Amino acid sequence: MGRHGGLQHGPRHDDEDVHDSDPVLDAEVRRRERLRDRLLRREQRDEHPHDHAHGHSHGPVAPTTPRTRLVLAALLGPMLLIALIGMAVLWPHADEMPESLPFAAAGADVLEVEATGSPDPATQIVDATLDGEAITVTVAPEVIDSIHAGDRLRVLYIPEAEIYGSPYVFVDFAREIPLWILAALYILVVALVARWRGLAAIVGLVGAGAMILVFTLPALLTGQPGLPVALVTAAVVMFIVLYVAHGFTARTSTALLGTLIGLAFTAGIGWLATQGTSITGTATEDARLLLIRADLDLQQVFLCGLVLAGMGVLNDVTITQASAVWELRAASPLASRRELFGRAMRIGRDHIASTVYTIAFAYVGAALPVLMIMVLTEAPGNVGWTTGQVAEEIVRTLVGSIGLVLAIPITTAIAAVVVPSPAELEEVEEEAAADASGEIPVVDVLAGVEVGDHDGLRDDERPDPAAEDEVRRQR
Repeated sequence: MGRHGGLQHGPRHDDEDVHDSDPVLDAEVRRRERLRDRLLRREQRDEHPHDHAHGHSHGPVAPTTPRTRLVLAALLGPMLLIALIGMAVLWPHADEMPESLPFAAAGADVLEVEATGSPDPATQIVDATLDGEAITVTVAPEVIDSIHAGDRLRVLYIPEAEIYGSPYVFVDFAREIPLWILAALYILVVALVARWRGLAAIVGLVGAGAMILVFTLPALLTGQPGLPVALVTAAVVMFIVLYVAHGFTARTSTALLGTLIGLAFTAGIGWLATQGTSITGTATEDARLLLIRADLDLQQVFLCGLVLAGMGVLNDVTITQASAVWELRAASPLASRRELFGRAMRIGRDHIASTVYTIAFAYVGAALPVLMIMVLTEAPGNVGWTTGQVAEEIVRTLVGSIGLVLAIPITTAIAAVVVPSPAELEEVEEEAAADASGEIPVVDVLAGVEVGDHDGLRDDERPDPAAEDEVRRQR
């Protein structure tokens, strides 16, 4: 037997234990493998009936002890309670909300029309129809070349504007239908590839979006501090999306704990970076527009956005690392915690390398117009890339990357501690020796499933106590 419970490979030496070729032990190994496979299949049917029905499984799961689950609950329970209390304290009141900005001037009607012809750049007029009636629409010169026949347009009807050519003034494109089609395609692709787990993730995403719309945005608009709002939002959202998508398991709880710690680091480093670089949050026109209607601290709004931007990437890497540790334990029941941590970190380092690029290029894509302006501007020395707009993107990228890198070893270490140790697995395995009479339940090491008299196992699959003892001696 190998050190990690599997069969050794490679050349044999004369001084190796003679029992390695013992037919009794070989038969016992085969029996144990058949037993494990049957128990794993039963566990997957019981725990994931929908996935089983669709041919999708999540692999073996090493059992966790009740004490471990209790410790995780003792750590995560207070965090959830603090987040809920923080939400109650920061909850925005309707009378504190600033007045809404009108979409259009008083007396103007918002309508949807369909373009019927090519626009005329000279007159800035495009032909359209409204309820079958031919009309003309005045279009801004910067968008007139983007309008084609058949496009749905959102316009304002302003009678006073007729002196400029048409009472119908272009506002924007009507995008509802293509956006709904794109959303339906997204759900379909997720359902086909990830199946029930993917649909559960979408349900969690909808809940997270509702949380941001109902709590986060109104709280910021009423002047609540951005960093506490971000931490409360991120904590509650992570509790929702992780447990909805991945189930109430020790593995999910481990990833959640690593995510929350990573978010705390991201928030702290983000605050220090914002203060150190004098980020004000007023670099963009959209941010300055908020100051017209509400007395906001835009630096706090920037901090909130920084934390929320890092939330999704942190969730990705922590789930991956927790799953890696559990799969490694299932494959190597006798590996030490240090060995599991080292192996999982090799996976984590690859993940760090790829995800850092992901964050950087995501921000480059979002800030591409800003970067183009920087290139066009004849600024001396380092002035161009240290301007407010560019500096905000740099701070977001670097802080998010630091939080991600720190979350990987933290989550891996937590998972290596939470996953059952070799001693715990051995203790569970030793119970198999007491099943000779069929009176005491057996717990399979990898599947964590109890086996009794009526478990449907054949006689040749039941443990042989003498062979079990011999196997343990040869380890």
